[in-house]
Amino acid sequence: MAYTHDVIVIGAGSAGLVCSGGCAMFGLRPLLIERGPMGGDCLNTGCVPSKALISAAHRAHDLRTASEFGMASVEPVVDFRAVHDAVHQAIKTIEPHDSVERFEGMGVEVVRGDATFTGPKSVVVDGRTYSAPRIVIAVGSRAFVPPIKGLDAVPYLTNHNVWDLTELPERLIVLGGGPIGMELAQSFRRLGAQVVVATKGRPFPKDDADAAKIVIERLESEGVEIIHDAEAEAVEKTADGLVITLKDGRTLEGSHLLIATGREVNFDGLGLEVAGVAYDKKGIQVDARRRTSVRHIYAIGDCRDGPRFTHASGYEGGNVALEISLGVPTKANYAALPWVTYTDPELAQVGLTEEEARRRFGDKVTVWREDFDHNDRAVTEREITGFVKLVKKGSKVVGGTVVGRGAGDLILPIAMMITGKSSTFGVASLIVPYPNRSEHIKAAAFASDEAKVFNKWSRGWARFLAQLRR
Repeated sequence: MAYTHDVIVIGAGSAGLVCSGGCAMFGLRPLLIERGPMGGDCLNTGCVPSKALISAAHRAHDLRTASEFGMASVEPVVDFRAVHDAVHQAIKTIEPHDSVERFEGMGVEVVRGDATFTGPKSVVVDGRTYSAPRIVIAVGSRAFVPPIKGLDAVPYLTNHNVWDLTELPERLIVLGGGPIGMELAQSFRRLGAQVVVATKGRPFPKDDADAAKIVIERLESEGVEIIHDAEAEAVEKTADGLVITLKDGRTLEGSHLLIATGREVNFDGLGLEVAGVAYDKKGIQVDARRRTSVRHIYAIGDCRDGPRFTHASGYEGGNVALEISLGVPTKANYAALPWVTYTDPELAQVGLTEEEARRRFGDKVTVWREDFDHNDRAVTEREITGFVKLVKKGSKVVGGTVVGRGAGDLILPIAMMITGKSSTFGVASLIVPYPNRSEHIKAAAFASDEAKVFNKWSRGWARFLAQLRR
């Protein structure tokens, strides 16, 4: 069979861009197909705009709390249209990195449109057929919208259209207590909106409970109202906005509704059945090498069943590019997968939480915690909230949590300990600049090995040497 390309990649988000670009750098002829904006959700509706909004909200919060450092605290005058413009300027600044022109310059052929499988090795886009011996599906996911009575008659926001707002909501109702909902809840509150979060379970359900509690308390102290055990049953429009009725009869009134209840896959029109690719509501089923039920077709990123993070997508894109280009089998290993929620304080996790480790390993687990209230850098910044936590099974680090300012920047050494690229002893012996929050990573690592260093044998040896020197 004569193929038009060496590999076809469907989807130009993080996973697809890394995969197609990697294949091109190895000298292959990749085709990249994208029906929407280049860069996918991360650039256009996820990571980039949310962090730009969070940055604006930080500035507003700094003005309110300036008196802590001897300056007059003031209530910020927020021009939300200008905030909107700043968010979109951040997207525009980063766009060239993910642009058609950049990837065509790398040797990737880019086609815009909807791809549909016509067979296990071919797709059609706008009436033109393309074929390759390897195909990579990287079509991402979308916001999950729960079945709520009356929702189809009410305007609502998701992470896809919240960035279109040019006026600050008066009272924002957020459905969902996960990272997206909580990040946006705090940001809109700091920018001046009233915010109420309705969540079915504990906010930050996948994170360490002790760390999550600290972030929840901070949000509540800033005026974010969190309604627990709340499941929306119906919504209706009112003269001033909308009202949500919960299943237990409680009602919530607001001017705007943001739905942040998770993600879902959508394969309509892709023709996976024609290609023979198996999937369910969780996503495309893949093995550790990200191969689907059809072994020459891969699925990477949010569209497959597995963790949904931009960095996980990029990691898988690189792995699959290496496997396709060089024939080197590459298995995804998420034992040290980190993630960060960019609230203030930040909440970072890698590997197992303490709860997960105790469920899995029982009394073999030990936990070492260092609070930032005795970290000199944190004291000088008046940001002492939070801690570092190392979770070990025996002598092996299996997880770590950091909650506090800059937590996401501190999580990497713990990931290295989990993977064996470093160790608690190695980190404990590092020279760390003073004053620095990373001292607490070192302190936790040292504390976890302290009993090995200062034990009966080492003390006896020290006393023996002391006797010899007398």
